[in-house]
Amino acid sequence: MAKAALGALVTAVVIKMFLFDFIIAEGDSMEPAITSGAVLVVNRLQYGLRLPWRREYLFRWALPKAGDVLVFYTPSGELAVKRCAALTEEGAFIAEGDNSLQSYDSRAYGPVPVGNALGKVLGY
Repeated sequence: MAKAALGALVTAVVIKMFLFDFIIAEGDSMEPAITSGAVLVVNRLQYGLRLPWRREYLFRWALPKAGDVLVFYTPSGELAVKRCAALTEEGAFIAEGDNSLQSYDSRAYGPVPVGNALGKVLGY
């Protein structure tokens, strides 16, 4: 019984760290698509494989596309959920909230390095 519980715990931690994550949206910046308090599923493997404690990808197989809703670290280190508006030539993306009047996004802090993207939000 203890081995099964330990195995389940280890499996859950590996899934959360490398494959999928769950976060709770805070704020109104993505309304009406995502409301505050919504539970979001994040595909951590959408753009590549990375170790959870590093910002660089070990392997990258895709880049964010315009329209993708991403979870990422802002340049100041805050966790954010915004829509990718465009990729830029310097390996960064422009992040914009759907509710532009309530959104602190790239219009305030500029382009976000692609390495800051944790993953793509699924099924919001």
